[in-house]
Amino acid sequence: MATITAGDFRNGVTFEYDNDVCQVIEFQHVKPGKGAAFVRTKYKRIMNGGIREESFNPTAKFETAYIERKEVQYLYDDGEAYNFMDQETFDQFAMPHEEVEDRMKFVKEEMTVKIMSYKGKIFDLEPPLFVELEVTETEPGFKGNTSTGATKPCTVETGAQINVPLFVEIGDKIQIDTRTGEYLKRV
Repeated sequence: MATITAGDFRNGVTFEYDNDVCQVIEFQHVKPGKGAAFVRTKYKRIMNGGIREESFNPTAKFETAYIERKEVQYLYDDGEAYNFMDQETFDQFAMPHEEVEDRMKFVKEEMTVKIMSYKGKIFDLEPPLFVELEVTETEPGFKGNTSTGATKPCTVETGAQINVPLFVEIGDKIQIDTRTGEYLKRV
């Protein structure tokens, strides 16, 4: 296994610490006038959840954690879990609603998502960055009232709700940024 020191920390680096996989969110190398230098680190505990802040000696060593990312196809929701299929092996597996529900709100059946696993244990998924979904519910728009930047709520085919410009109508296909849940454009 490869090791990494706290002095090598950069945003996004993953390492093993305290029986968990951690990912650096922020780091700062601090060299006070008196005393030893240290690395102030804010990191996310990937398996257990939660964000922690801690200071490390720059020479402290950690095992590098290799996170495997793999594309899988979303098949269906059985009411308790989302079901997926590995497109290479055709193996099927499920992830409970409570673990990934917030990341699935813009994903519809047959879309491809990325799962993340560590030593074979799946712990998270990433939806596509941009999705195109059909508007299923919204209030009627008003022509000519678009210069104000006003928005109205709408529901898309996955059941998620977002705000859209007034000119968007039921049946329109719109592009959404899944990271922010923002309307991008009409397709």
